Amino acid sequence: MLRFSTIAVALMSLFAPITVSAQSAEELALVKGIFAQLNPRSIAENKEFCGYIGLDGAGNLAFSQPTPGNSDSCLADDPTNIDVITTSYHTHAAFSPDYSSELPSGADMEGDEDEGIDGWVATPGGRLWYIDTEDMITRQICGIGCVPSDPDFVAGDSGIIEQSYSYDELIIKLDE
Repeated sequence: MLRFSTIAVALMSLFAPITVSAQSAEELALVKGIFAQLNPRSIAENKEFCGYIGLDGAGNLAFSQPTPGNSDSCLADDPTNIDVITTSYHTHAAFSPDYSSELPSGADMEGDEDEGIDGWVATPGGRLWYIDTEDMITRQICGIGCVPSDPDFVAGDSGIIEQSYSYDELIIKLDE
């Protein structure tokens, strides 16, 4: 005969939220694969592309089809193949000396925070950033050339790029 505590534990596990740990090896491999295909297109077309990563109905890691934006913003379509959204992803279009495109923007962090998810950003220089909205910090996962980069990219154009920024530090950096 099952004991009450055994039943309670079994029921709690059924209703526990499904999560994917931030920056799991599986998610990182998926993200790098997405950006390996998407960043060259984003650069060539000089437009941002964005979407979502999450879990499909079977609990497998999946990503939505990318939505095209413009040269400095993107609003992802609601995914049809994802049941639980865990993170967003987006590119930063082609290199331009007019934009600080080697860093996530304050709006990038705010948008993910508003949706209650974390995010991934690929830059024209090939950097990969992770936005953690619980702590409102962004971390550079890998540097220049980590994902395909713009041949017109000028290293150092955005000044010194740190490995991580809090939201407040990022806003100050982008106002320089």
